[in-house]
Amino acid sequence: MSSELIDALIVLEREKGISRDVLIEAIEAALISAYRRNFNQAQNVRIDLNLETGSMRVFARKEVVDEVFDPRLEISLEDAIRINPNYQVEDIVEMEVTPKDFGRIAAQTAKQVVTQRVREAERGIIYSEFIDREEDIMTGIVQRLDSKFIYVSLGKIEALLPINEQMPNERYKPHDRIKVFITKVEKTTKGPQIFVSRTHPGLLKRLFEIEVPEIYDGTVEIKSVAREAGDRSKISVHSDNPEVDPVGSCVGPKGARVQAVVNELKGEKIDIVKWSDDPVVFVANALSPSKVLDVSVNEDEKATTVVVPDYQLSLAIGKRGQNARLAAKLTGWKIDIKSESEAREMGIYPHEETIRLFDDGADTDFDDFNDEELD
Repeated sequence: MSSELIDALIVLEREKGISRDVLIEAIEAALISAYRRNFNQAQNVRIDLNLETGSMRVFARKEVVDEVFDPRLEISLEDAIRINPNYQVEDIVEMEVTPKDFGRIAAQTAKQVVTQRVREAERGIIYSEFIDREEDIMTGIVQRLDSKFIYVSLGKIEALLPINEQMPNERYKPHDRIKVFITKVEKTTKGPQIFVSRTHPGLLKRLFEIEVPEIYDGTVEIKSVAREAGDRSKISVHSDNPEVDPVGSCVGPKGARVQAVVNELKGEKIDIVKWSDDPVVFVANALSPSKVLDVSVNEDEKATTVVVPDYQLSLAIGKRGQNARLAAKLTGWKIDIKSESEAREMGIYPHEETIRLFDDGADTDFDDFNDEELD
Protein backbone atom coordinates (compact mmCIF):
# COMPACT_ATOMS: atom_id res chain seq x y z
CA MET A 1 0.00 0.00 0.00
CA SER A 2 1.41 3.35 -1.02
CA SER A 3 1.54 6.57 0.94
CA GLU A 4 -0.62 8.06 -1.84
CA LEU A 5 -3.52 5.89 -0.65
CA ILE A 6 -3.08 7.19 2.88
CA ASP A 7 -3.22 10.73 1.49
CA ALA A 8 -6.39 9.77 -0.38
CA LEU A 9 -7.96 8.59 2.88
CA ILE A 10 -7.24 11.97 4.44
CA VAL A 11 -8.86 13.75 1.48
CA LEU A 12 -11.93 11.49 1.65
CA GLU A 13 -12.29 12.22 5.35
CA ARG A 14 -12.22 15.94 4.67
CA GLU A 15 -14.39 16.06 1.52
CA LYS A 16 -16.80 13.14 1.94
CA GLY A 17 -17.08 13.09 5.71
CA ILE A 18 -15.94 9.44 5.89
CA SER A 19 -13.87 8.72 9.00
CA ARG A 20 -10.33 7.66 8.15
CA ASP A 21 -10.39 5.17 11.03
CA VAL A 22 -13.54 3.57 9.63
CA LEU A 23 -11.92 3.25 6.20
CA ILE A 24 -8.75 1.75 7.66
CA GLU A 25 -10.77 -0.80 9.66
CA ALA A 26 -12.63 -1.77 6.49
CA ILE A 27 -9.39 -2.08 4.52
CA GLU A 28 -7.81 -4.25 7.23
CA ALA A 29 -10.84 -6.57 7.27
CA ALA A 30 -10.81 -6.83 3.48
CA LEU A 31 -7.07 -7.55 3.44
CA ILE A 32 -7.49 -10.37 5.95
CA SER A 33 -10.20 -11.87 3.74
CA ALA A 34 -8.01 -11.43 0.63
CA TYR A 35 -5.05 -13.09 2.36
CA ARG A 36 -7.07 -16.15 3.32
CA ARG A 37 -8.70 -16.36 -0.11
CA ASN A 38 -5.59 -15.89 -2.26
CA PHE A 39 -3.10 -17.87 -0.19
CA ASN A 40 -5.40 -20.63 1.08
CA GLN A 41 -4.68 -19.72 4.66
CA ALA A 42 -7.14 -20.27 7.48
CA GLN A 43 -5.12 -19.08 10.44
CA ASN A 44 -6.00 -16.13 12.61
CA VAL A 45 -4.15 -13.12 11.21
CA ARG A 46 -3.79 -9.41 11.92
CA ILE A 47 -2.95 -6.66 9.45
CA ASP A 48 -0.58 -3.91 10.53
CA LEU A 49 -0.81 -0.68 8.50
CA ASN A 50 1.85 1.99 8.95
CA LEU A 51 0.04 5.25 8.26
CA GLU A 52 3.27 7.21 7.94
CA THR A 53 4.96 5.02 5.33
CA GLY A 54 1.96 3.24 3.89
CA SER A 55 3.64 -0.13 4.49
CA MET A 56 1.58 -3.19 5.35
CA ARG A 57 2.46 -6.43 7.15
CA VAL A 58 0.54 -9.61 7.92
CA PHE A 59 0.93 -11.31 11.30
CA ALA A 60 -0.31 -14.80 12.16
CA ARG A 61 -1.74 -14.99 15.68
CA LYS A 62 -1.41 -18.33 17.50
CA GLU A 63 -2.36 -19.34 21.00
CA VAL A 64 0.27 -20.93 23.23
CA VAL A 65 -0.84 -24.46 24.31
CA ASP A 66 0.66 -27.50 25.97
CA GLU A 67 -0.41 -29.80 23.13
CA VAL A 68 -0.98 -28.62 19.55
CA PHE A 69 -4.07 -29.89 17.73
CA ASP A 70 -4.28 -27.27 14.94
CA PRO A 71 -0.89 -25.79 13.95
CA ARG A 72 -2.63 -23.01 12.00
CA LEU A 73 -4.14 -21.59 15.19
CA GLU A 74 -1.90 -22.96 17.96
CA ILE A 75 1.76 -23.10 18.92
CA SER A 76 3.41 -25.28 21.55
CA LEU A 77 4.83 -23.72 24.70
CA GLU A 78 8.24 -25.10 23.78
CA ASP A 79 8.27 -23.37 20.37
CA ALA A 80 6.89 -20.14 21.85
CA ILE A 81 9.67 -20.01 24.45
CA ARG A 82 12.21 -20.24 21.66
CA ILE A 83 10.74 -17.00 20.28
CA ASN A 84 10.46 -15.30 23.67
CA PRO A 85 11.19 -16.93 27.05
CA ASN A 86 8.40 -14.90 28.67
CA TYR A 87 5.56 -16.62 26.83
CA GLN A 88 3.13 -18.73 28.87
CA VAL A 89 0.18 -20.99 28.08
CA GLU A 90 -2.86 -19.04 26.68
CA ASP A 91 -0.65 -16.15 25.51
CA ILE A 92 -0.92 -15.07 21.88
CA VAL A 93 2.18 -15.27 19.69
CA GLU A 94 2.36 -13.11 16.57
CA MET A 95 4.63 -14.05 13.67
CA GLU A 96 4.98 -12.14 10.44
CA VAL A 97 3.70 -14.10 7.42
CA THR A 98 3.49 -11.34 4.80
CA PRO A 99 3.58 -13.04 1.35
CA LYS A 100 5.99 -11.63 -1.22
CA ASP A 101 3.24 -11.01 -3.77
CA PHE A 102 0.81 -9.52 -1.29
CA GLY A 103 1.47 -5.85 -2.15
CA ARG A 104 -0.37 -5.99 -5.47
CA ILE A 105 -3.33 -7.80 -3.94
CA ALA A 106 -3.36 -5.37 -1.03
CA ALA A 107 -3.44 -2.32 -3.29
CA GLN A 108 -6.24 -3.76 -5.41
CA THR A 109 -8.28 -4.77 -2.37
CA ALA A 110 -7.80 -1.39 -0.70
CA LYS A 111 -8.97 0.40 -3.83
CA GLN A 112 -12.12 -1.73 -3.98
CA VAL A 113 -12.91 -1.13 -0.32
CA VAL A 114 -12.39 2.62 -0.57
CA THR A 115 -14.55 2.82 -3.70
CA GLN A 116 -17.33 0.83 -2.03
CA ARG A 117 -17.22 2.87 1.16
CA VAL A 118 -17.27 6.14 -0.78
CA ARG A 119 -20.30 4.93 -2.71
CA GLU A 120 -22.04 3.91 0.53
CA ALA A 121 -21.19 7.25 2.13
CA GLU A 122 -22.53 9.19 -0.84
CA ARG A 123 -25.75 7.15 -0.72
CA GLY A 124 -26.01 7.90 2.98
CA ILE A 125 -25.52 11.61 2.37
CA ILE A 126 -28.18 11.62 -0.36
CA TYR A 127 -30.60 9.68 1.86
CA SER A 128 -30.04 12.09 4.76
CA GLU A 129 -30.63 15.04 2.47
CA PHE A 130 -33.85 13.74 0.93
CA ILE A 131 -35.41 12.12 4.01
CA ASP A 132 -35.67 15.65 5.39
CA ARG A 133 -37.48 16.72 2.22
CA GLU A 134 -40.36 14.27 2.39
CA GLU A 135 -43.63 16.15 1.81
CA ASP A 136 -41.68 18.97 0.17
CA ILE A 137 -41.64 20.27 -3.39
CA MET A 138 -38.69 20.18 -5.79
CA THR A 139 -38.08 21.07 -9.42
CA GLY A 140 -36.88 18.17 -11.54
CA ILE A 141 -36.09 17.37 -15.16
CA VAL A 142 -37.75 14.47 -16.96
CA GLN A 143 -35.04 12.02 -18.04
CA ARG A 144 -36.87 9.03 -19.52
CA LEU A 145 -40.18 7.20 -19.49
CA ASP A 146 -41.33 3.60 -19.39
CA SER A 147 -44.63 1.80 -18.82
CA LYS A 148 -44.49 2.15 -15.00
CA PHE A 149 -42.52 5.28 -14.17
CA ILE A 150 -41.28 8.62 -15.34
CA TYR A 151 -37.70 9.13 -14.16
CA VAL A 152 -37.15 12.66 -12.91
CA SER A 153 -33.67 14.01 -12.18
CA LEU A 154 -33.47 15.89 -8.88
CA GLY A 155 -29.78 16.65 -9.31
CA LYS A 156 -27.93 13.99 -7.32
CA ILE A 157 -30.49 11.26 -7.89
CA GLU A 158 -33.34 10.16 -10.13
CA ALA A 159 -36.80 10.08 -8.57
CA LEU A 160 -39.65 7.81 -9.65
CA LEU A 161 -42.97 9.30 -10.74
CA PRO A 162 -45.43 6.34 -10.83
CA ILE A 163 -48.13 6.26 -13.46
CA ASN A 164 -50.90 6.65 -10.84
CA GLU A 165 -49.21 9.84 -9.56
CA GLN A 166 -49.15 11.46 -13.01
CA MET A 167 -51.75 14.07 -13.96
CA PRO A 168 -54.14 12.76 -16.62
CA ASN A 169 -54.06 16.03 -18.56
CA GLU A 170 -50.25 16.12 -18.87
CA ARG A 171 -47.91 14.61 -21.42
CA TYR A 172 -44.29 14.36 -20.33
CA LYS A 173 -41.26 14.50 -22.60
CA PRO A 174 -37.54 14.17 -21.85
CA HIS A 175 -35.97 17.46 -20.70
CA ASP A 176 -39.32 18.85 -19.48
CA ARG A 177 -38.89 20.80 -16.25
CA ILE A 178 -41.62 20.00 -13.71
CA LYS A 179 -42.32 20.56 -10.03
CA VAL A 180 -42.93 17.38 -8.03
CA PHE A 181 -44.02 16.54 -4.49
CA ILE A 182 -41.78 14.07 -2.62
CA THR A 183 -44.08 11.43 -1.13
CA LYS A 184 -41.63 8.79 0.12
CA VAL A 185 -37.88 8.25 0.57
CA GLU A 186 -36.73 4.66 1.05
CA LYS A 187 -33.32 3.21 1.90
CA THR A 188 -32.55 0.17 -0.27
CA THR A 189 -29.51 -2.01 -0.91
CA LYS A 190 -28.96 -0.10 -4.14
CA GLY A 191 -29.15 3.27 -2.45
CA PRO A 192 -31.97 5.68 -1.64
CA GLN A 193 -35.15 5.48 -3.74
CA ILE A 194 -37.36 8.54 -4.01
CA PHE A 195 -41.01 8.55 -5.07
CA VAL A 196 -42.67 11.74 -6.24
CA SER A 197 -46.16 12.85 -7.26
CA ARG A 198 -47.92 15.40 -9.44
CA THR A 199 -51.38 14.54 -8.12
CA HIS A 200 -50.86 14.76 -4.34
CA PRO A 201 -52.82 17.55 -2.57
CA GLY A 202 -49.55 18.51 -0.90
CA LEU A 203 -48.21 19.71 -4.25
CA LEU A 204 -51.01 22.28 -4.47
CA LYS A 205 -50.34 23.43 -0.91
CA ARG A 206 -46.60 23.82 -1.52
CA LEU A 207 -47.19 25.74 -4.76
CA PHE A 208 -49.32 28.28 -2.90
CA GLU A 209 -46.60 28.57 -0.24
CA ILE A 210 -44.17 29.50 -3.00
CA GLU A 211 -46.47 32.01 -4.70
CA VAL A 212 -48.11 33.62 -1.63
CA PRO A 213 -45.74 35.33 0.83
CA GLU A 214 -48.50 35.55 3.44
CA ILE A 215 -48.74 31.74 3.49
CA TYR A 216 -44.98 31.32 3.63
CA ASP A 217 -44.63 33.65 6.64
CA GLY A 218 -47.65 32.18 8.43
CA THR A 219 -49.98 35.19 8.17
CA VAL A 220 -52.37 33.09 6.09
CA GLU A 221 -52.86 29.39 6.77
CA ILE A 222 -54.10 26.72 4.37
CA LYS A 223 -56.55 24.75 6.49
CA SER A 224 -57.55 22.00 4.06
CA VAL A 225 -57.12 20.90 0.45
CA ALA A 226 -59.41 18.82 -1.77
CA ARG A 227 -58.07 17.90 -5.17
CA GLU A 228 -59.04 16.00 -8.28
CA ALA A 229 -55.74 16.38 -10.08
CA GLY A 230 -55.78 17.86 -13.54
CA ASP A 231 -59.40 18.95 -13.30
CA ARG A 232 -60.43 20.95 -10.21
CA SER A 233 -59.29 21.68 -6.67
CA LYS A 234 -60.50 23.58 -3.63
CA ILE A 235 -58.47 25.05 -0.78
CA SER A 236 -59.68 26.69 2.42
CA VAL A 237 -57.63 29.49 3.96
CA HIS A 238 -57.71 31.46 7.20
CA SER A 239 -55.92 34.34 8.87
CA ASP A 240 -55.92 35.32 12.54
CA ASN A 241 -55.18 38.89 11.44
CA PRO A 242 -58.53 40.63 10.84
CA GLU A 243 -56.84 43.14 8.52
CA VAL A 244 -55.69 40.41 6.14
CA ASP A 245 -58.00 39.00 3.48
CA PRO A 246 -56.81 35.36 3.18
CA VAL A 247 -58.70 34.69 -0.04
CA GLY A 248 -57.51 37.91 -1.69
CA SER A 249 -53.93 37.19 -0.63
CA CYS A 250 -54.03 33.84 -2.44
CA VAL A 251 -55.70 35.23 -5.55
CA GLY A 252 -53.19 38.08 -5.79
CA PRO A 253 -53.25 41.26 -7.87
CA LYS A 254 -55.41 40.62 -10.95
CA GLY A 255 -55.32 36.93 -10.08
CA ALA A 256 -51.57 36.66 -10.70
CA ARG A 257 -50.77 34.36 -7.78
CA VAL A 258 -53.46 31.78 -8.35
CA GLN A 259 -52.81 31.94 -12.10
CA ALA A 260 -49.17 30.98 -11.53
CA VAL A 261 -50.34 27.86 -9.70
CA VAL A 262 -52.93 27.10 -12.39
CA ASN A 263 -50.24 27.38 -15.07
CA GLU A 264 -47.92 25.01 -13.21
CA LEU A 265 -50.79 22.50 -12.98
CA LYS A 266 -51.57 22.84 -16.68
CA GLY A 267 -54.91 24.61 -16.32
CA GLU A 268 -56.33 22.84 -13.28
CA LYS A 269 -59.17 25.05 -11.95
CA ILE A 270 -58.79 26.17 -8.33
CA ASP A 271 -61.42 27.48 -5.92
CA ILE A 272 -60.13 29.41 -2.90
CA VAL A 273 -62.61 29.68 -0.02
CA LYS A 274 -62.54 31.17 3.46
CA TRP A 275 -62.31 28.64 6.28
CA SER A 276 -64.58 28.89 9.32
CA ASP A 277 -64.93 26.87 12.50
CA ASP A 278 -68.71 27.21 12.04
CA PRO A 279 -69.70 24.29 9.77
CA VAL A 280 -72.70 26.24 8.49
CA VAL A 281 -70.49 29.01 7.14
CA PHE A 282 -67.67 26.69 6.03
CA VAL A 283 -69.94 24.36 4.04
CA ALA A 284 -71.63 27.33 2.38
CA ASN A 285 -68.27 28.79 1.42
CA ALA A 286 -66.98 25.43 0.19
CA LEU A 287 -69.81 25.10 -2.34
CA SER A 288 -68.54 28.18 -4.17
CA PRO A 289 -69.17 29.33 -6.89
CA SER A 290 -72.84 28.56 -6.20
CA LYS A 291 -74.90 30.71 -3.84
CA VAL A 292 -76.29 29.05 -0.72
CA LEU A 293 -79.59 29.99 0.94
CA ASP A 294 -79.43 27.81 4.04
CA VAL A 295 -77.38 25.09 5.74
CA SER A 296 -78.75 22.80 8.45
CA VAL A 297 -76.36 20.64 10.45
CA ASN A 298 -76.66 17.15 11.93
CA GLU A 299 -73.78 16.99 14.41
CA ASP A 300 -74.31 13.32 15.28
CA GLU A 301 -73.92 12.12 11.69
CA LYS A 302 -71.54 14.95 10.71
CA ALA A 303 -73.90 15.72 7.86
CA THR A 304 -75.42 18.87 6.40
CA THR A 305 -78.41 19.67 4.25
CA VAL A 306 -77.84 22.63 1.95
CA VAL A 307 -80.52 24.67 0.18
CA VAL A 308 -79.60 26.53 -3.01
CA PRO A 309 -81.66 28.56 -5.49
CA ASP A 310 -83.37 26.42 -8.11
CA TYR A 311 -81.35 27.93 -10.95
CA GLN A 312 -78.06 27.16 -9.15
CA LEU A 313 -78.68 23.51 -8.28
CA SER A 314 -76.62 22.24 -11.21
CA LEU A 315 -73.83 24.66 -10.40
CA ALA A 316 -73.78 23.57 -6.74
CA ILE A 317 -73.60 19.91 -7.66
CA GLY A 318 -71.18 20.41 -10.54
CA LYS A 319 -70.33 18.12 -13.43
CA ARG A 320 -70.66 14.50 -12.32
CA GLY A 321 -71.12 15.79 -8.76
CA GLN A 322 -67.60 17.20 -8.66
CA ASN A 323 -68.32 20.50 -6.89
CA ALA A 324 -70.30 18.84 -4.10
CA ARG A 325 -67.76 16.03 -3.81
CA LEU A 326 -64.82 18.42 -3.44
CA ALA A 327 -66.74 20.54 -0.94
CA ALA A 328 -67.38 17.45 1.18
CA LYS A 329 -63.68 16.49 1.08
CA LEU A 330 -62.66 20.04 1.93
CA THR A 331 -64.95 20.39 4.93
CA GLY A 332 -65.07 16.82 6.19
CA TRP A 333 -68.90 17.01 6.28
CA LYS A 334 -71.42 15.03 4.26
CA ILE A 335 -73.38 17.40 2.04
CA ASP A 336 -76.91 16.83 0.76
CA ILE A 337 -77.96 19.56 -1.69
CA LYS A 338 -81.60 20.50 -2.19
CA SER A 339 -83.11 23.06 -4.54
CA GLU A 340 -85.20 25.82 -2.95
CA SER A 341 -88.49 24.52 -4.36
CA GLU A 342 -87.72 20.94 -3.29
CA ALA A 343 -86.80 22.10 0.21
CA ARG A 344 -90.08 24.06 0.48
CA GLU A 345 -92.08 21.02 -0.58
CA MET A 346 -90.29 18.93 2.07
CA GLY A 347 -90.98 21.58 4.70
CA ILE A 348 -87.32 22.03 5.59
CA TYR A 349 -87.05 25.55 4.20
CA PRO A 350 -87.38 28.27 5.30
CA HIS A 351 -86.49 27.73 8.96
CA GLU A 352 -88.22 29.71 11.65
CA GLU A 353 -84.99 31.54 12.37
CA THR A 354 -83.65 34.19 10.05
CA ILE A 355 -82.61 32.83 6.68
CA ARG A 356 -78.88 33.15 6.16
CA LEU A 357 -77.47 34.31 2.88
CA PHE A 358 -73.88 33.41 2.16
CA ASP A 359 -72.26 35.66 -0.34
CA ASP A 360 -69.02 36.96 1.12
CA GLY A 361 -66.96 33.97 2.21
CA ALA A 362 -65.57 32.61 -1.01
CA ASP A 363 -63.66 33.48 -4.08
CA THR A 364 -62.32 31.48 -6.92
CA ASP A 365 -59.92 31.73 -9.75
CA PHE A 366 -61.34 33.75 -12.60
CA ASP A 367 -62.88 30.97 -14.67
CA ASP A 368 -66.26 31.14 -16.35
CA PHE A 369 -68.41 28.76 -14.32
CA ASN A 370 -71.28 28.46 -16.78
CA ASP A 371 -69.69 25.28 -18.08
CA GLU A 372 -70.06 23.67 -14.65
CA GLU A 373 -73.77 23.10 -14.98
CA LEU A 374 -75.02 19.63 -15.65
CA ASP A 375 -76.08 18.69 -19.13
